[in-house]
Amino acid sequence: MTDKDDLEMTNEEESFADLLEQSLSSQSGRLEPGQKVTAQVLKVGNEWLLIDTGHKGEGVVDLKEFTDLDGSVTVKEGDTISVYFLSSRHGEMRFTAKIGGGSAGSAQLEQAWQAGVPVEGVVEKEIKGGFEVKLAGTSRAFCPYSQMSLRRVDNPESLVGTRLDFRIIDYAEGGRNIVVSRRVLLEEEQQRLREEAQAAISEGMTVSGTVTSIRDFGAFVDIGGLEGLLPISEIGWSRVKDVRDVLSEGQQIQVVIKVIDREKDRISLSLKDTLADPWDQVAQMFPEGSFHTGSVARLAAFGAFVTLADGVDGLIHISKLGSGKRINHPREVLKEGESVEVKIESVDRETRRLSLSLAGQARAADEEEATLTQFRQAAEISSPGMGTLGDLLLAKAKKKK
Repeated sequence: MTDKDDLEMTNEEESFADLLEQSLSSQSGRLEPGQKVTAQVLKVGNEWLLIDTGHKGEGVVDLKEFTDLDGSVTVKEGDTISVYFLSSRHGEMRFTAKIGGGSAGSAQLEQAWQAGVPVEGVVEKEIKGGFEVKLAGTSRAFCPYSQMSLRRVDNPESLVGTRLDFRIIDYAEGGRNIVVSRRVLLEEEQQRLREEAQAAISEGMTVSGTVTSIRDFGAFVDIGGLEGLLPISEIGWSRVKDVRDVLSEGQQIQVVIKVIDREKDRISLSLKDTLADPWDQVAQMFPEGSFHTGSVARLAAFGAFVTLADGVDGLIHISKLGSGKRINHPREVLKEGESVEVKIESVDRETRRLSLSLAGQARAADEEEATLTQFRQAAEISSPGMGTLGDLLLAKAKKKK
């Protein structure tokens, strides 16, 4: 920008309302007053920021809007900023981050309300129902408690004297009755960060998270500005009865993003998927025919589930619990938490099922089967003079005596 242009802007007598009117009458498809855009800082001048908004023509913002109380500029070339469109003049677009609190801003408050442009204000004092906020030098506004923050303010007096950004949500009686909200700006910023974070994630990614709250059905986890649900079934490979036994609020964990439902704004997470699957080693650890000790996890009408390792449960069918006698429920033989020795009857890796039997009954059945097999083999090779199978059994019994 030239010095001539700077002087022209300095001496500009058109009011903010006039500038809005010019923009409203501009050609369709162009930026509308109050429209929020994202821009990149191209150059930091002495009084203005030159920005690129992706639209035809240069954009400028008053440098004072990005200068802190010490006079230091808070942005640099290449930074991305969010600004609101004001007007277009001589091919140059004017933008603002907010309406300032100086006396020159008094005439602009109604237009700021109409365009939705933020205004800067100072919290003067706490009054009944909220706060009194000073805008544009002498204008006064009211901010209800509910509109000051995203959550309840525990220490309201701490905000008195602070300079904050607000949006005018009600403008009446020629500016004598103004209501402002800081919450709507915070919600918009929160939504912007959420959308950016959502764009950066995908299903199957492993991300870091912080446990924010625990419920009976699972835990909520913050994954960089987004909150996802970690269901109790996805906490570990073993059955979890109480989430608090495994997780605590504030705990840092690694989770896998299972499902992203953008329409319902829901994210489902898994801690289990970051852990080694115990079933990968089941065939080697629990081969068919081997004996192991486990704990009765739960009883069902059809049998008893026995935990052999974390995430590895097997089923003893009710038909294998009565030592040959019919029982009505597994509780007649076992109780939850009891330690039992079992035999691995079969392993189905595809369906993740282990079929078990009680070791004592299994051994008795094995011995009986072995004896019967032995006698059958003996009967097959015996000659007619050696007698019948009954004779062999009788001889066997006498030998034991």
